[in-house]
Amino acid sequence: MTLDLTEAEAKALAEHLRRALADDPFPLAPRLRPLRAVLSKLDPAAEQPAPPRPRPPAEPSLIVRRNRTARRR
Repeated sequence: MTLDLTEAEAKALAEHLRRALADDPFPLAPRLRPLRAVLSKLDPAAEQPAPPRPRPPAEPSLIVRRNRTARRR
C-alpha cells in the first residue's frame, strides 16, 4: 500500500506522530513500535531520541548501612 502524500501532509503527519510519541505516558510500550517505524519512514533524517539514562546508584541509607554492619558482627 502506497500513500500519495504531499510534502506538507507528510510533515504534518510526522509532527503528529512525534507529538503522540512524546506525550505517551508509556514511551517504551510495544504498541508504539509501529508508529516509530512509520515516523522513521516519513522523516528518516529526524534525530531519534536517546533512551533514558539509568540513574547512578545512590548511597545506601543510614538504616541499610547499620543493618549491614550489624550482620557482620
